[in-house]
Amino acid sequence: MNETMNATTSQSIIALEDKFGAHNYHPLPVVLTRGEGVFVWDVEGKQYFDFLSAYSAVNQGHCHPKITKALIDQAQTLALTSRAFYNDSLGEYEKYVTNLFGFDKVLPMNTGAEAVETAIKLCRKWAYEKKGIAENQAVIVVCEGNFHGRTTTIVSFSSDPESNKNFGPYAPGFMAIPYDDVNALEGALKLPNVAGFLVEPIQGEAGVYTPADDFMANARRLCTENGVLLIADEVQTGIARTGSLLAVCGNCTCENKCERQTETYNRPDILILGKALSGGVYPVSAVLADDEIMMVIKPGQHGSTFGGNPIAAKVAIAALDAVEEEGLIQNARHLGQLFRKEMNRIIETNDLVLKVRGKGLLNAIVVNDTEDSPTAWNLCVALKENGLLAKPTHGNIIRFAPPLVITEDQLLECVGIIEKTIKNFKK
Repeated sequence: MNETMNATTSQSIIALEDKFGAHNYHPLPVVLTRGEGVFVWDVEGKQYFDFLSAYSAVNQGHCHPKITKALIDQAQTLALTSRAFYNDSLGEYEKYVTNLFGFDKVLPMNTGAEAVETAIKLCRKWAYEKKGIAENQAVIVVCEGNFHGRTTTIVSFSSDPESNKNFGPYAPGFMAIPYDDVNALEGALKLPNVAGFLVEPIQGEAGVYTPADDFMANARRLCTENGVLLIADEVQTGIARTGSLLAVCGNCTCENKCERQTETYNRPDILILGKALSGGVYPVSAVLADDEIMMVIKPGQHGSTFGGNPIAAKVAIAALDAVEEEGLIQNARHLGQLFRKEMNRIIETNDLVLKVRGKGLLNAIVVNDTEDSPTAWNLCVALKENGLLAKPTHGNIIRFAPPLVITEDQLLECVGIIEKTIKNFKK
């Protein structure tokens, strides 16, 4: 009786969303009700390893006690004032985050897309007031295959038809070049009126495309030579996910704090953060830059009712503290290498998967089938049945990104689940 009732409950919840919610997502058929660390549970009580981490928003694990406590404590004290007044939490957070990442100023927002929009506005205003580009003529170079959000401005420079078809007219002022193409970047930055280069150090949504080891270093060099702002979108790759505090760190030896003068740190002019900046418990994003760039924004020219609210400030401090206290950078680096080694071992004996790629604990496998085939989706459904949750991206690619609190034993258990599923899978 209970099993029948539970199944009906799960089906009815899915039906409820289907009837009353917009159909802008295509979730796996699982209804989650609880999470802790690397695990989530569905309404039937089945436990799963979470290998998506809310697109890297829960790097610190589900319901992290320190982050959750910061949320609850502040919510019971003062939740929101708007920026019409000062609050006693924001300044503390601003000092913390600017010191940690090595910038003069931070502009707090809520979502990743808002932060990207903020960076675009900053870059354009800097171009007109500091670089001397004629008003309304600034160009920002982007990469094909990018994913920076879904606002009308951002989809204007997307190369994914699912993101921009029938959402025009598109905003001007952007130029797309191939990703990880230094020659194309060099040519683009020499064109008139180029103000910035907006780039993901690893293209996560596009299928965890990891560029050449020297791509970001070359991007930093070319931007400097041409007087162009390097804008790094680290909404998904930042906060320890790739085995460094930031993906732009390259082989930086700074384990928990960005140092301005470190040679291997390809320091951007504008840094965009989100997702794991909150540990997944509250919308928090941020744009960091030095005074020369940030101070072009004057009172009334940009803002957000919720940006910089007391809850967000306290939550972000706790989320960043957890990364350092629990060694999540080092764990992501070590376990990422182990994961790719194990995936390559599996690939050698099975032709269902062509390759694995990634950095740290941001990885993906490429399934041996066309992008429009259901193979990757069906493989994810089979993984779900075996106790591991992952999701396809761009048809034949499956992203694997567990919370960074995962242990080596847990990771190897998950490798076993993936290996068993691939071995027994039938197209």
